[in-house]
Amino acid sequence: MALKAADLKAGDKYESVIVENLSRTQIVQYAGASGDYNPLHTDEVFATKAAGYPSVFAHGMLTMGMTGRLLTDYVGDARLTRYGGRFTSQVWPGDTLTATATVDAVREEDGGKVVDLTVRTVNQDGTEVFSGYASARVD
Repeated sequence: MALKAADLKAGDKYESVIVENLSRTQIVQYAGASGDYNPLHTDEVFATKAAGYPSVFAHGMLTMGMTGRLLTDYVGDARLTRYGGRFTSQVWPGDTLTATATVDAVREEDGGKVVDLTVRTVNQDGTEVFSGYASARVD
């Protein structure tokens, strides 16, 4: 069932856990899918000894991609017209991430309705790891 503009108002929120206990395997699988084999994400010895981090950590784009799934679950496939943001903190193996989309406005654009959203993803401690925005066509 498609999201209806008439059912949306500023301040509405949609929230979901997008990953529980992120695994090193998921991080390495993303490296393979993206072609980004930066050793900070895949090599524990490099990340800890050479770079001084406590562990490998997830690619920012992995976090953004998982957050994007929250958006398409909410607005539907092929409806996003704009999506962007910034990585505000690192995501570590074992993290559980929860994403929230908040309705900023529902407006007219090109003869149709568009919802503008603020997007925020936090880890299990409430630390923000991604902050962004999105727009999507709605019926």
